[in-house]
Amino acid sequence: MSKKWKLSGRSGHKKNKRHLVKKSIASVMLLNMLCLSALPATMVFAEKAQTSTTATTNSTTTVAGSIQKPELNLKSAILIEASTGQVLLSMNADEPLPPASMTKMMTEYIVAEQVKQGKLKWTDKVTVGENPKLTTGSRIFLNQGDVHTVEELYIAMAVGSANDATVALAERVAGSEQEFVKLMNETAKQMGMKTAHFINATGLDKKDMPAKFRPETDKEDVMSAKDAAILAMHIVKDHPDYAKYTAIQSYKFRERDKAPIVNYNWMLEANKNIPNFKAYAYPGLDGLKTGHTQNAGNCFTGTAVRNGMRLISVVMGADSEAHRFTETKKVLDFGFDNFEVKQVVPGKSKVEGLDTVPVKKGVETKVGVVSDGDVSFVVPKGGDAKGVKFQTKLDAAELVAPIKKGTKVGTITYTYKAEGMDQAQTKTVNLVTSEDVEKGSWFRLFFRAIGEMFADLFDGIKNLF
Repeated sequence: MSKKWKLSGRSGHKKNKRHLVKKSIASVMLLNMLCLSALPATMVFAEKAQTSTTATTNSTTTVAGSIQKPELNLKSAILIEASTGQVLLSMNADEPLPPASMTKMMTEYIVAEQVKQGKLKWTDKVTVGENPKLTTGSRIFLNQGDVHTVEELYIAMAVGSANDATVALAERVAGSEQEFVKLMNETAKQMGMKTAHFINATGLDKKDMPAKFRPETDKEDVMSAKDAAILAMHIVKDHPDYAKYTAIQSYKFRERDKAPIVNYNWMLEANKNIPNFKAYAYPGLDGLKTGHTQNAGNCFTGTAVRNGMRLISVVMGADSEAHRFTETKKVLDFGFDNFEVKQVVPGKSKVEGLDTVPVKKGVETKVGVVSDGDVSFVVPKGGDAKGVKFQTKLDAAELVAPIKKGTKVGTITYTYKAEGMDQAQTKTVNLVTSEDVEKGSWFRLFFRAIGEMFADLFDGIKNLF
């Protein structure tokens, strides 16, 4: 953009001349930034597909066009792609329902977080209290005073859905189950779960809890399918070693036990060689949690990976154990058959129209700008991610040296709406500097200012004619 300046007369005051130079420099930089922000949004797409590692959750139903969704006989269901959080299928997914033992996913997450943060060790000893002993339902028959490691109890919870082991872990973390419940509800809010509310660590109905340890509330555990998917997504993202426990097929809790605990998840890929379960075994499936109560029916949160794409499914209100798995197969097949993840922008990419930003008081007067992460979207299988748009936002009109490589200078938000999907997908990454810029010496800055002053004067004189 050209710069037009009018001379106000022959002033002999150096102060006025310096003021004119500073005003000119600031105005030119401002005009350049305005020009950059108005440039058209065009994109160059990466040819190689790659799964993004950043998870964000969209909240809409996404089945339309020529993609045919399966017929499901459930109260609620959802399917999301784990790396992007994109919803691929939704059926009453925002309705809060009793989640039964899928509640234990939150207990699993919190215990794993305690270990990750160093507040707990897998080898720590846990002494069983009265509440675990009195807890009913699925259990490993713990007695008050029994001592087991955190890991042993965790496996009993993850594999055998043991209510008594779950309560013992809750008490170990927070002192009491109800104090642990407060932590569960706080964590749910932090994760962005909208409907989830917990009254215990297990998912039991209130009436089935030991009378002495029931909370004074008329509420029950509730969680929508969407919230269950959000929770599952945090598990696979924050604790990628989760399958070390959730994929265990059987586990002998005590040497004296006549039979091992058998995993309630019939769909584990490893079950393909087990006669009773091979009809349900699903390629790539390694978790996460089943659930069943009279009020909830049969529920299941599953996750499977194929060709680098991980999906998370939730089904709620199935009418039998087998039914929750056959419905899950329909949901997962729908995702793997119809969608894939493609990288549309590789990391460290330049943004067309915003290659550099101005730098003040530096050896250089500008610095290169690139995106700091790759961008991937879910697309219909075999399709191309065409029509991606972007919008940039700079934190400031100019930078001041010295500047380190990787300094955040703004953000860029990419938007993509796939054919056959109702909702546009968005992904925001930071814009960062691509190199260092050292602070310029006073000598360099002095002569640069003189040069810019004469350039401005020359332009102003030229435009008089």
